[in-house]
Amino acid sequence: MAAGGASRAALLLLLGAAAAPVPARGSQGDREPLYRECLGRCERQNCSGAALRHFRARQPLYMGLTGWTCRDDCKYECMWVTVRLYLQGGRRVPQFHGKEPASAFASFLNGLASFVMLLRYKAAVPPASPMYPTCVAFAWVSLNAWFWSTVFHTRDTAVTEKLDYFCASAVVLHSVYLCCVRTLGLQRPALISIFRAFLLLFLACHISYLTLVRFDYGYNMAANAAIGLLNLAWWLRWCLRNRPRLPHVWKCAAVVLLLQALALLELLDFPPIFWVLDAHALWHIGTIPLNVLFYSFLMDDSLYLLKANSDLFKAD
Repeated sequence: MAAGGASRAALLLLLGAAAAPVPARGSQGDREPLYRECLGRCERQNCSGAALRHFRARQPLYMGLTGWTCRDDCKYECMWVTVRLYLQGGRRVPQFHGKEPASAFASFLNGLASFVMLLRYKAAVPPASPMYPTCVAFAWVSLNAWFWSTVFHTRDTAVTEKLDYFCASAVVLHSVYLCCVRTLGLQRPALISIFRAFLLLFLACHISYLTLVRFDYGYNMAANAAIGLLNLAWWLRWCLRNRPRLPHVWKCAAVVLLLQALALLELLDFPPIFWVLDAHALWHIGTIPLNVLFYSFLMDDSLYLLKANSDLFKAD
């Protein structure tokens, strides 16, 4: 009951924080004078009176359902006008906010992979396995994060951006929690309760700062990177120590190492390949097979623990 109440409280915090207003901060491209001038002209010409009615009449249904407005359409068109003029002038193309179809599709595929592997996990692993509830909870937290990642990269708003960022932080923290339960908590349940409360408190403080004080992109990235490194070191140390008796731990080690390698893509900044695949999209694409491999590890490890407990009971 305590864990369920904590989960509901964390969900309410996420939704409440996402709805709270924060000062707007655009990408560098959104602040370029050429782009701003184009946007103002487009809105004056197309987003009022008869021109606005014409826009709404010809707007596809799917765009209307996602809340795509005339201003959004102007922002999209002016982004490409600015890009073309910068390329013609030999200038570096800045980054813009907006739709990211490749990242959205990759996020959807990550969510689909997580859902399929969750079904496979539940079909293969009996609920009696000691890690079953923690692994299933991790899967649902991950599914929630990939859902909001898909929404955000389809429709970039202040609310969807915060839900994407906050839910991603929740996944990173839950991975640390999963590691703690597997490496320490099966023998020390009281320790796990304390550690779970600490992680929820940290998540609450993290979200509160970004919501009520300042939506600081640099801080958010640094905090998630630090937690990711802790996650890497903790899992890797456990994998190396248990490699002789648990042959399946190579899957876990490969996932955490490759995730850190893929994370370096977030530090790169280059023009999108075919104007679709940027560094962020490649990061999302790269995580799809790693999702499958990690759930495969969780299945193998959960079945091992179930057998180990069964053998222990037989010995008693």
